[in-house]
Amino acid sequence: MIRNAIGALMGLLGATAAVWSPFRDWYDGRHGRDYRVSDLFTGSGINTDSKSALMGSILLPFLFAALLTLVAIVLRSRTLMGLAGVVVIGFTVLWMVRQGQAAGGLSVGGDGTGLGEGVATAFVGGAVLILAAAVMRGRPRMRRRDARAPAHPEPPPVTPANEPWPPPEDRT
Repeated sequence: MIRNAIGALMGLLGATAAVWSPFRDWYDGRHGRDYRVSDLFTGSGINTDSKSALMGSILLPFLFAALLTLVAIVLRSRTLMGLAGVVVIGFTVLWMVRQGQAAGGLSVGGDGTGLGEGVATAFVGGAVLILAAAVMRGRPRMRRRDARAPAHPEPPPVTPANEPWPPPEDRT
């Protein structure tokens, strides 16, 4: 129970970091909420000149991961918690690949150019979600019966060999 509580707390922290990350700088001072999710799946890469609506931005998969986290906490599911972490890290890596295509490479700079705090926050949030899945104990497993064994075995038939002793008296 303690492991599930610690895992749930870690999952909430990881989901919070993931949802918060698009509101931070991602690349060259541009926030993550400015990148369209659809740009991640086009062959041309990220369009650096356009802006996105909030619910069409990279925030959308992170909100989905947060929803998966809440369902995982309610159901005590390690699988869903881990899947939420994979979604966050997967979309962050996909964004990095597309951004690298558009910019001709990725850089990290301390002066506000290159990769920003939002990318790091997304990675940390995804990693914390995966760690939360590892910490959680999950639900107890249900013991399964053998499918061939009947649910209620029938008592053996009464024969002279297994008749109760002493024999019942005749009541005639």
